[in-house]
Amino acid sequence: MKLLILALFLMVAPLVARAEIEIQEVTSPGGIDAWLVEEQSIPFAALEIIIDGGASLDEPGKRGATNLMMGLLEEGAGDMDARAFQTAREGLAASYGFDAYDDSVVITARFLTENRDQAVELLRKALTEPRFDQDALDRVRAQVQSIIRSDSTDPNAIAGAAFDAAAFGDHPYGSDINGTAESVSALTRADIITAHRNALVRSRVHVGAAGDISAQELGILLDDLLGALPEEGPDLPGPVAFGLDGGTTVIDFETPQSVALFGHEGLERDDEDFFAAYILNEILGGRGVQSRLMEEVREKRGLTYGVYSYLVPKDYAALYLGSVASANDRIAQAIAVIRDEWARMAQEGVTAEELEAAKTYLTGAYPLRFDGNAAIAGILAGMQATGLPPDYVENRNAYVEAVTLDDINRVAGELLNPEGLHFVVVGQPEGLD
Repeated sequence: MKLLILALFLMVAPLVARAEIEIQEVTSPGGIDAWLVEEQSIPFAALEIIIDGGASLDEPGKRGATNLMMGLLEEGAGDMDARAFQTAREGLAASYGFDAYDDSVVITARFLTENRDQAVELLRKALTEPRFDQDALDRVRAQVQSIIRSDSTDPNAIAGAAFDAAAFGDHPYGSDINGTAESVSALTRADIITAHRNALVRSRVHVGAAGDISAQELGILLDDLLGALPEEGPDLPGPVAFGLDGGTTVIDFETPQSVALFGHEGLERDDEDFFAAYILNEILGGRGVQSRLMEEVREKRGLTYGVYSYLVPKDYAALYLGSVASANDRIAQAIAVIRDEWARMAQEGVTAEELEAAKTYLTGAYPLRFDGNAAIAGILAGMQATGLPPDYVENRNAYVEAVTLDDINRVAGELLNPEGLHFVVVGQPEGLD
């Protein structure tokens, strides 16, 4: 019956999400802030917790510790080993997620109203009383090492690692959050305990909640769930300059097609021109409408199945990146076309028709993001983490509509830097040095 209720929720949630949402700002008795969208029609709730810091807090020589620690949180807690914990979770029909990223760790939870107290208590134990048993540590370590080995033969992962290392050097952004085979092998249980203490702190928490829970109930829940976490953590890393000039780096790899990751500096999320840049990218290389890059590289010339660009406003650096794959004997031509389109848009800007088409797509697609309690909880937490106000949901499409043709073409000239584009190409490309 519990699983049937959960399945029913997943089917009807998209219908509920189409309605306008009302965000409540909640502060727990213990001082933990959260945003809530209350929806009582289905006995189900979702929670997302973003904690600033993430893998950027890995200590020197301990790369991969935060990622490994997050993978161990559901491998036993309190008096329960890994098997007992999973059995308890399944008995409650609850779902938890524990993920590490460059700038944050993210905890998600979904639970039925009838089991809320037990599900939250089980999650509390995972967050505040993790066991980090040696057998679980060895098992999850082996899983991470398998990912690292797989990435070492994946052209896309190789390109990303090389690009990051060249762009950011010794900053945490310069290496993968998984760590290396050597660093992960050397991690001890004491290192995992330290990573847990550093990453999970109350002062850096952002909480989004949606579903069948009131503001008062959420406040009590948050104090029960997070009250035992330490208040403060270690200092966060500072900003890092993008360290790559324009050019091409070729990494020899035996494969019939080459993959390329390319980019230059981007725009901070709080920059007043971010919306203009966001729309600009949709026209140049986004996935929603037919972009110029897709038109020129794929449709007209048949050089690739897909080419995309995207803004990446990290906490300590802002990037403008793109990716493409093509046969070894055609990747050079694809890169040349990308450079040309980057330059053409920088010089000529976009047309009024392109701007209106992008606005229509972006404003029409935005409500579809709110497709259930879990998605809403994630959006609420993400808004807090990026410094957006609660009325952003209501006003976001107006921000898009407010961008003028003059705005976007000015930003095109300022942001796009065809001479600064650096391509990291993995494969055996012909015609590239």
